[in-house]
Amino acid sequence: MRGVFGTRPYRAPTDPCCVVAVQNFKGGVGKSTLSVHLAQYLAIKGYRVALIDCDSQASATTLFGYVPDLDLTEDDTLYPFLREGERSSLDYALRKTHFDGLELIPANLRLFNSEYELAARMAQGNGALLDRLKEGIESISDRFDVIVMDPPPALGAISLSVLRAANALVVPVPPTVMDFSSTAAFLSMLDETIEQLADRGLAPELTFLRFVASKVDENKSMQKELLQLMRTLFGHAMVRTPLKDSAEIDNATARLMTVYELDGPATSSAVRNRCLNYLDGVNSEIEVDIRSMWPSHQKRLRQEALV
Repeated sequence: MRGVFGTRPYRAPTDPCCVVAVQNFKGGVGKSTLSVHLAQYLAIKGYRVALIDCDSQASATTLFGYVPDLDLTEDDTLYPFLREGERSSLDYALRKTHFDGLELIPANLRLFNSEYELAARMAQGNGALLDRLKEGIESISDRFDVIVMDPPPALGAISLSVLRAANALVVPVPPTVMDFSSTAAFLSMLDETIEQLADRGLAPELTFLRFVASKVDENKSMQKELLQLMRTLFGHAMVRTPLKDSAEIDNATARLMTVYELDGPATSSAVRNRCLNYLDGVNSEIEVDIRSMWPSHQKRLRQEALV
């Protein structure tokens, strides 16, 4: 109906495509869960969205129902584009999903080979390879409003390429001592890396940076204290809504699905509704940041804020 009446919230052709990297170099922080739910949320809202799985573990791809190393070959992933300089577009790897307006570039274990190949070629002085992924995204960006990237949990060649291609960064951080310490190390390394990239004229151009408290269990006193510390340290960069740990997400994942796909509650209606409130709260705040990038949406955002 939105398509018929012309009410989809597309960006104007003169607005930049938002390229969001959901990144942290520690595994198990809910990175793929957040990436997929964000992409699906935006598609449900009517945006044109692409999700690029840049992680050879292929968690995001799996959540779309694929068995990565059985259903996909390396030619279905980013690997050929990163390996072969003659390819000019990522269009070959895009595939429709069961969400209207959402397309996927999948990953599988073979993508890990490109990590070594990129690092080896860059060590030979070919620093321009860091822009290869950015070039690929630019080749398809006119078809989308938002492109979400799920990079590997390491600051390697692919993650650097993702950072270079992104114009927005979302960092999931569980409020535990180990995850918080790891994220602090990630930010320190990120700062050093950006300085080194800037010296070569390759610094990323980020429009916004947001931190999401993920896998939160507020019944644990230590998590409540760390959550308060994170809000103090990160200030307005912290998404106000915590993404709480939920059995609904666990049960959906066990079925290779997301909470947005379930026909009914996998646990109970109360648990499902709470989980949807957390997911929608996080994703709606990021949606506002995305729309703030677009001059064509800024007047509407001001009107909505007044309402």
